[in-house]
Amino acid sequence: MRRRTFLTLSSALPAWARWENSPTVKAGFAEANITPEIGMEQPGGYGKAFHRTFHDACKARVAVFDDGRKRAAVVGLDALIVPRGLVLEARRLITAKCGIPGDAVLINASHSHSSGPTGMVQPGEFDNAPEDVRRLAYEKSSMADAKYLAKVRDAIVTAVVEADTKKADLVCGVGSGMEDKAAVNRRIRMTNGRTYTHPGQLHPDMIKYAGPIDPEVGVIGAWDKKGQLTGCIVNYACHATTNPGGISANWVYYLEKAIRGFFGNQVTVVFVQGACGDITQVDNFATVQQPGAEEWAQIVGGRVGAEAIRVLLSMPRGALTPVDAAVTVLKIPRRKPSAEKVRQAREMVVKDPNAVGVTEWTFAKETVMLDYLIQRDPVADVEVQAIQVGPAVFVSNPAEYFVEFGLEIKEKSHFPFTFPAELSNGCVGYVPTEEALSESGGGYETRLTFYSNLIPSAGRQIAVAGIALANKFTPGAMPSAPKATAPARGAWQYGNVPPELH
Repeated sequence: MRRRTFLTLSSALPAWARWENSPTVKAGFAEANITPEIGMEQPGGYGKAFHRTFHDACKARVAVFDDGRKRAAVVGLDALIVPRGLVLEARRLITAKCGIPGDAVLINASHSHSSGPTGMVQPGEFDNAPEDVRRLAYEKSSMADAKYLAKVRDAIVTAVVEADTKKADLVCGVGSGMEDKAAVNRRIRMTNGRTYTHPGQLHPDMIKYAGPIDPEVGVIGAWDKKGQLTGCIVNYACHATTNPGGISANWVYYLEKAIRGFFGNQVTVVFVQGACGDITQVDNFATVQQPGAEEWAQIVGGRVGAEAIRVLLSMPRGALTPVDAAVTVLKIPRRKPSAEKVRQAREMVVKDPNAVGVTEWTFAKETVMLDYLIQRDPVADVEVQAIQVGPAVFVSNPAEYFVEFGLEIKEKSHFPFTFPAELSNGCVGYVPTEEALSESGGGYETRLTFYSNLIPSAGRQIAVAGIALANKFTPGAMPSAPKATAPARGAWQYGNVPPELH
């Protein structure tokens, strides 16, 4: 059973001089700009929306680890999703340019709803579809931009090669803390026996949250011999849907700002999104007014960043070895809409959305597009990957993955630190639990769409595969704090006296 370790400031470490002779591992960090242009599509919905303003830069952030035998790269993108084709092409170029094997490159999307157009429909994806279906995909749906995808691909490759080139002997550590106020399960059990997603704040028919959260803030840190933090990886499970206004990395911007505010602007902060398919910042049971978008981004990013700082200050440091990687690609069938549902959807999409209802029309459009997808690709490629960095392992999947699965992977992993990484190396949409797809389930995440359509057992298959990959590895040794010598110094003469009563 996995050991859950939450660090607090009560275990704060001694001065850096105590670590100057610690074992090291070669590691490098880099980042590249992937900020979209004003006017490009803003992803995150089923229809078209466009960026009109700028808030902060979007980035590709990279950490590379090298134990002298194997190398691995962890890439965090400020992006809604990362398409599978982009991943495969970036990996090919990375291997050609610096030799890191593609299977050892993890590319994770933060799921920022305020980022650039990497999804949903891909350029050329519907070129061979019937004209009416092609129109729904290209003219009525959220769509990736070919120019922007090339920019993201090139940025990933450039940042990985730079991080690999900049590798140095660094002292590293791994730890985790707990932040249980920034994230909330958005699925709610209702009095009618079903589950709703965001039924509305203080809805009178709400009973309880339908699932847990994952409060763990997982952190890997790397310092040079002068004690300067060079880079870190932060893993946490919460949708990036705060949308502070305009183009933005979302709350991840304030995560980075918090860490850099304490340790310095030289720190590369690589964020890896956890299993948060049913987790956001919105609390439907809250009895007070919800914050505005900017404040919400500050709250989530600031709280997670503050906890990451606490963990970085407290973690023992040394060498995180070995480095390893493994990948498997599952073939998972898609759920098929009934013939009657497709017929009704085709009848609806030729009508005015405002006349039949925008929501109903939108999901009819999704049904028609899904029907075409299933005819072309009835089975999805679902990559599951494990990247080991010493006593820590990242277990990735390409889904908006329900938190229950992430917690199960952590519990059944042999590693002391297991970090789920959803929306990695591709995108297959929401993957709920089988219970969520049963009669007692329901909610937005279970809707059958072009985006989300895998069979009910998909989540279980992904979890089993991820646990198996992680447990192929042997966890590396945990860095440990230097042992105290006794007596460390002479007695403190202020305090070595009996009680004085007179």
